[in-house]
Amino acid sequence: MAQKKMILDLDTGIDDALAIAYAVADTNVELIGIISSYGNTYVETSAQNSLNLLHLLGVDDVPVFIGEQHSSTTDHFDVMPISQLIHGKNGIGEVELSQSPRLVEKQSGIDFLIEAAHKYTDDLIFIPTGPLTNLAAAIEKDPTVATLIGHTTLMGGALTVPGNVTPFTEANIHQDPEAADIVFQKQTNLTMVGLDVTLRTLLTKQETAQWRALGTTAGEKFAELMDFYIDAYFNLNIDKKGAALHDPLAVAVGIDASYVTTIPLTMHVTYDQETGDYGRTIGDKEKLLQPTTSQAAVLVDTDRFVSDFQQLMLNVLA
Repeated sequence: MAQKKMILDLDTGIDDALAIAYAVADTNVELIGIISSYGNTYVETSAQNSLNLLHLLGVDDVPVFIGEQHSSTTDHFDVMPISQLIHGKNGIGEVELSQSPRLVEKQSGIDFLIEAAHKYTDDLIFIPTGPLTNLAAAIEKDPTVATLIGHTTLMGGALTVPGNVTPFTEANIHQDPEAADIVFQKQTNLTMVGLDVTLRTLLTKQETAQWRALGTTAGEKFAELMDFYIDAYFNLNIDKKGAALHDPLAVAVGIDASYVTTIPLTMHVTYDQETGDYGRTIGDKEKLLQPTTSQAAVLVDTDRFVSDFQQLMLNVLA
């Protein structure tokens, strides 16, 4: 077993599915659990998608936990229509998967994260690729979580490029800016893998054709869901060259930080509805002279990452 342990926190849509495959395939880490979140779909659907994808990959030993069902400042959550266009109504491109024999764990995702932080400390890598509601809730319940986790690499935010919800705001941060601000203010050893770098990592149908050519059920299903994603990017005019590998890049950077170039920056998230920059991830000018505990990725070794990603996918789908 690898010394480094990984927990994924996913709102399991299509790129989250790729993140699962990457974490399973990379032998440098042991995936010890997945916490379900909301965003691309509802939290219950996200959890079942994760279980079914793990089953497809032959790893039914990884537990899946339920996280928070909505943001810290609302009493419900509705999937945005654009999310359904990008990820499908079922979150995974309308692809039908065999039902996992494993059920969702009874322990809450928040308690699982707190327990793992105390157990593994520096050896724990935490990868949230949806809203930061679960991590903020864990910090609020047990403030030591903020310093116990070895490293947190989140997919979210935008520093040097426009957001994909508003000119300032990226989708994951937009779901719960207040929780995101708690995380940016309190979580140490934090790296933001935002649109600045993820939009530079594109996959095309040339790669998914290689998955299909493996002749396996996993290869076929992952090709189907990724092709749905690529088509959505094209049809919605997000990017006609391919679809971005948002969430798997966060997993990769959590394991090997050399994929990206970062700048040390203590950040915060704006959440005043009146200012026009709701959900903006930006440097905290009040802390410019204080020690920095977080990093923001601004450049990525695109060719190396996409090549490594494709090789891992070919291995895990074979």
